[in-house]
Amino acid sequence: MNNLNGLETPRYEKRNPLLRACVLFIPVMATIFVAGIRPAVAQVVEDAKAQHPFLWAGGGASSFYLQYGDQKAFGLTAFVEGDSARNFGIVGEGRWLEYHQFADVHAETYLIGPRYYFHLNRFEPYAKALVGLGDFNFPYNYAHGRYFVVAGGGGVDFRLSSRWSVRLADIEYQDWPQFTFGPMTSVGISSGIRYRIF
Repeated sequence: MNNLNGLETPRYEKRNPLLRACVLFIPVMATIFVAGIRPAVAQVVEDAKAQHPFLWAGGGASSFYLQYGDQKAFGLTAFVEGDSARNFGIVGEGRWLEYHQFADVHAETYLIGPRYYFHLNRFEPYAKALVGLGDFNFPYNYAHGRYFVVAGGGGVDFRLSSRWSVRLADIEYQDWPQFTFGPMTSVGISSGIRYRIF
């Protein structure tokens, strides 16, 4: 289908979805692994210095570029992060790009995956690799599709207190390998705040 109610749709080169997912996922995981390597300085960490697991929840605003239609979309983001005592954790996030719509085009993603973080005084940089589902609404509500999504990214948080942090920036690159008109990408930035539940 090349035309949706008179709106031309871009043509994309067809590629193997599994190959595209691996090309994105492997470099992100390699970066996380290399960043996690530390010199062994002791066999046992003293209890007083040990970092404990935490559960965080937060939200913010997002601005994304969607390759379909070459347009920008704005929306809201919510996330939950579980941090381990070894600088590795897991993150689940939902993003609803519902604002600044052109012809009712909007997208939502629901992703989960590992993340690696470390501390630099009050700053906490991190990297993440995610997989999940994306919902896409086509122009003028002509059609609605659900697709597999692979994403990688990173960002930095700034600790305000033991409970509150500001998410200064979260940059994410998404690949929609099975999109209807061929593989589609999107990239964007989010900012917000997070709260330590326990």
